[in-house]
Amino acid sequence: MAPPEETTEPIPTDYDIAQATEMEPIWELVEPWGLGLDDLQYFGSYTAKVKHDAIERLRDQAEERENNLVLVTGMTPTPKGEGKTVTTVGLGQTLNSLGEEAMIAIREPSLGPVFGVKGGAAGGGRSQVLPMENINLHFTGDLHALTAAHNLIAAMLDARVSQGNSLDIDINDVRWKRALDMNDRALRETVVGLGGERGGTPREDGFELTAASELMAVLCLADGLADLKERVARIIVAYDDGGDPVTVDDIEATGPVTMLLRDAIKPNVVQTIEGTPAFVHGGPFANIAHGTNSLIADKAAFGMGDYLVTEAGFGSDLGAEKFMNIVCRLGDMTPNAVVLVASVRALQYHGLEQWPVDYDEVEAAGVAELERGFDNLDAHVRNLQQFGTPVVVAVNRFPDDDDDEVQAVLDHCREDLGVRAAESEMFAEGSEGGVALGEQVLSAVDESDEDEFEFLYDDEASVAEKIETIATDIYGADGVKFTGSALDDIDRMEGLGFGDQPVCVSKTFHSLSDDATEKGAPTDWELEITEVYPSAGAGFLVALTADALTMPGLPRRPAAADMDIDGEGNISGLF
Repeated sequence: MAPPEETTEPIPTDYDIAQATEMEPIWELVEPWGLGLDDLQYFGSYTAKVKHDAIERLRDQAEERENNLVLVTGMTPTPKGEGKTVTTVGLGQTLNSLGEEAMIAIREPSLGPVFGVKGGAAGGGRSQVLPMENINLHFTGDLHALTAAHNLIAAMLDARVSQGNSLDIDINDVRWKRALDMNDRALRETVVGLGGERGGTPREDGFELTAASELMAVLCLADGLADLKERVARIIVAYDDGGDPVTVDDIEATGPVTMLLRDAIKPNVVQTIEGTPAFVHGGPFANIAHGTNSLIADKAAFGMGDYLVTEAGFGSDLGAEKFMNIVCRLGDMTPNAVVLVASVRALQYHGLEQWPVDYDEVEAAGVAELERGFDNLDAHVRNLQQFGTPVVVAVNRFPDDDDDEVQAVLDHCREDLGVRAAESEMFAEGSEGGVALGEQVLSAVDESDEDEFEFLYDDEASVAEKIETIATDIYGADGVKFTGSALDDIDRMEGLGFGDQPVCVSKTFHSLSDDATEKGAPTDWELEITEVYPSAGAGFLVALTADALTMPGLPRRPAAADMDIDGEGNISGLF
């Protein structure tokens, strides 16, 4: 008798898991959390925006809540990411399973990364927000509204220049590019206007990703529609022949731009696989802007639960530093605990001795490479400890991780670094796989003292001093080298009255340094700053490093190449 044939069940994809989940109508899901039928603007049965008057009520209710803020960040990631969103979503589910009332707030995905390298940004496995395909694609149209509003400013600016230039705009000092929510390197630098009566004034221009637009940062830092309008009005789009700023208000675009963003500023509420409410709103990049979801979503979430779990983009050197120094400063918030996501593969990635590498080499690496990668993890832990907030390391487990590798990371964190650490299997198991981490987070929150939280620098420090502090205390640089127009830019910013604003450094997310090829914790180097300019509407200054790109390009084989849809509307390849 022949032995039975072995059958292997296919591993369910994120999309499969999402489709198999029975969701609850959004109005029923949020009713126990303090939102009624009339508080929501609906986009089908499972997605809604929260209306302005409801947000105001939730802010009042927040005063009666504990308002424990948990930030999720990470070590320097591999290009594939290490699972910060999975950890954020899973931790919110876990805290609820442990008897707490926890809300989640994350950013909206940009179509650029969705179709580029990383795929979607709705979490994954048993720790994702739903409906994942809608969230990862057009969702409620916020990104499209931002794109339209951004390009309206560009069009009205060029109309002013071409129709008499009554504001004496210097066409060689126009600072406002066009925007597109898609990676397209061919549009980084362009020439607009063919001249003549019909073609407009010729000048150099370019495109940036919508998530890199100052409008995105403005939307995510505004506390309401009136504040949004004030911030839009003061955005600087160009300088005139005398060197004075030309703003959105000067070109009379404030009203129509705010009109286009009227609904986009309302936070979107959805649900996780386990039925935890989640705000998904805004999407500024952390290598270009401040890298967190909207403040208006955070404030609403504080009125619905005692815990808010949110995340900051990329590693702690970018997202978490900006969350602490910019978001908490402007939003008057204090984190009670920080979860630092690490993974065996990321540690091995940083521990390999030859560069560049591919993932075959990472997969073949062992404990020796993992231990060499501890330098990167250690630097991120030290970075976070400077702010006075308890740190918990979450070792996000992947299927091929060995027990001894995971244990080596846990032992290093507990014994060598003296910080809390726990293994996380929330991708595979949801809240059941996050109990150990959840208990460590609750313990860290209980230990925290909000009076010990401190910013890295004072408002009164000079712009150069702020940049140097970030470079030396966070990135590990020996100092800063100002090149190009950077020093003149700083003089100009301080002369315009922007010297007291926080600084947002735009640099690569592939390294703690400004050189993407440098792994681990680089030493003996200087941060190079080439340009400093104001995000006057957002309320911070941006300092560009030499390799900063506001319009990414697609890789040789983009994620989009493996995506498809059949005649019945079933999607494949979206992750």
